[in-house]
Amino acid sequence: MSASPTDTGPLAALRAEIDELDSELLSVLARRLTVVTKLAHAKRAEGSRVRDPAREAQIIESRRQVAEQLGLLPDFVESLFRLIMWSSREYQSSLRAEVPIHTAPKTVAVIGGKGGIGQRIAELFADLGHRLLIVDLDTELTAVEAAASADVTVVAVPISITEQIIREVGPHVPERGLLMDVTSIKGAPLATMLAATRASVLGTHPMFGPGVHSLQGQRMVICRGRGDEWARWALANFGARGLVLTEASAEEHDRAMALVQVLTHYQTQVLGLTLARLGPPLSAGLKFTSPAYLMELYVAARHFSQDPALYGPIEMENPLTEAVTCGFREAAEVVQRLLQTRDQAGFAAMFEEVRAFFGDFGEEATEKSKFLIDRLVERS
Repeated sequence: MSASPTDTGPLAALRAEIDELDSELLSVLARRLTVVTKLAHAKRAEGSRVRDPAREAQIIESRRQVAEQLGLLPDFVESLFRLIMWSSREYQSSLRAEVPIHTAPKTVAVIGGKGGIGQRIAELFADLGHRLLIVDLDTELTAVEAAASADVTVVAVPISITEQIIREVGPHVPERGLLMDVTSIKGAPLATMLAATRASVLGTHPMFGPGVHSLQGQRMVICRGRGDEWARWALANFGARGLVLTEASAEEHDRAMALVQVLTHYQTQVLGLTLARLGPPLSAGLKFTSPAYLMELYVAARHFSQDPALYGPIEMENPLTEAVTCGFREAAEVVQRLLQTRDQAGFAAMFEEVRAFFGDFGEEATEKSKFLIDRLVERS
């Protein structure tokens, strides 16, 4: 690194010094990564987990203390080291630090393996050393052929045809094998898998999209269907790649998704449609946005930049969609009446009702959102 060739005088010298220091920082991070590589191999040999929350808490507290002694902002240093540790965990996972040394690889068929989420699932299993069979519309290998020769068959196709593909491949999955899906609705696909095959069955829902930078810390819901041994295998593999796992019944999952997905997507769609129809042009208002409102706009714009063929079925196929969307409209009408009648007392009571619902989570939300706002402002 070097200062700009147009820099002259004291400014140029100072910038050159900063460039040199930055180069030293990067060299230290590279040396740290070398140690992390050794750490990953040691953890694999000992059968240790990649993540050690107690050790991470110790690191954060120690670095904050040192930062304060050096006259640095402890919050800034904490953010920096949390990012460093996250990167370290991702790198260790990519080195299979949690995969037992003598684990035999499986043959995994991914039906829909060239689609967005199918590619991520395929990458996940490839990172863990498993052999892949990729099936899609343009492959010579058929879904039935792949299912018959694989240990694990993953159905990663659009929701609208998931049950059709399950019925097609299910009878061909070896009884000793595993059939699993990755749809965001679990009740119907899980029941269809159980009826279509005598193999082990597992329903999964990756709570992330194909565009995530890393699988580290991403969430996945697991719904057991049949076969505890394969369920344990899947949990171990997903955990080894850094995913945070939640087990639930299909019914519990679909109830939760009615709020986590249906309600969230519905309110985003209402916001986006309202903005689009009210005008003025987006560019006219962006210069007036606060960081918090800008985050909401980013979420909305990101939502509408993606495929409606993905979001439509998520909301249309959930059995609780009507109840959730009706509840949203009723709540909107309550707030509208409060505003129209200028009912400040009622408005305050509404705030108290919702504040009581969030409870202690409100404090966490305030703290975490401050962090997100700071990161957003840094990039402006």
